[in-house]
Amino acid sequence: MITIMKKTPGEIIETTIDFFKLARPSFHLVGILPFAAGSILANRIYGGFRTDVFLLGLAAVILIQAATYLNGEYFDYDVDRLSAQYEKNRFSGGSQVLQKGIIPRNAALYAAWAAAISAILIGLYICFSLGFGWIPLILGAFGFVAGFFYSSKPFQWAYRGIGEGLIGVCYGWLPVAVAFFLQQKRFHPSVHLISLPIIFSIFNVIFINEFPDYIADRALGKKTLVVRLGKEKSGRFYAIISIITGITLVFALWGIGLFSPFVLLAAVLVLAVTVLNASWAFREYYKDRVKLERLCAMTLIVNLGVNILFCVAFLLA
Repeated sequence: MITIMKKTPGEIIETTIDFFKLARPSFHLVGILPFAAGSILANRIYGGFRTDVFLLGLAAVILIQAATYLNGEYFDYDVDRLSAQYEKNRFSGGSQVLQKGIIPRNAALYAAWAAAISAILIGLYICFSLGFGWIPLILGAFGFVAGFFYSSKPFQWAYRGIGEGLIGVCYGWLPVAVAFFLQQKRFHPSVHLISLPIIFSIFNVIFINEFPDYIADRALGKKTLVVRLGKEKSGRFYAIISIITGITLVFALWGIGLFSPFVLLAAVLVLAVTVLNASWAFREYYKDRVKLERLCAMTLIVNLGVNILFCVAFLLA
């Protein structure tokens, strides 16, 4: 337990900030934005918008993300500690809060379960008290199992080389589909269409962030996709996924019929970054620590750019 009474006001503030960092708030946008895109898309296609289920669903998404990150901080403690000694950057190696020793390691696990239980209660309320049935509950359960057990037993998806794909689905298709269903109690082909570039872009975010952790992951038996493929093959694979992200973005915009001047300009900018990222990967930027951190940042920008593009485009349509 955290003993608050023995701490000075300054220490309490520092502990609170560090505890907040444990939940990785800067990475929550990758789940919030696709959920918003799915909600706005539902309004664009069928009309109407339920603010109550949007806010409840968004709260559940944030809590599941928090539970995932907190659980990862606990179970990846040794990997993150070792990673910081080799090639730590702003996008890898966890928050390093637990490694500082200010917050007990168990506190992250307790907080993870508290967030998880809160998300489950919200999901049950939405599905049964508000009458949405089993579909969002099943989808939410899939997202919870994929995220909460990403690093923890019994599944440890990140250690089996399939975690990256699960993250792609859970941060790409899943929030869009759940958000759309919560607004209209049905799906639409456009949900799957716009999910494609989101899936590939978030896959690359996770994938490129594994490069700085390569030595630590390999040493401690965390068999991520980068560990399994090696850095050179992974670099080429990353470049291919970047190109696929751009292609599916164009395909999605064409399929939905969004071709306003703003959309075209924004799409060109996002596509330019995807091409730039692919070229950097082919030029082996991942071998230089500074260049790799830049590539990690630009990969995240692509994902956020795709999501923001869809949100704004649907609002202006």
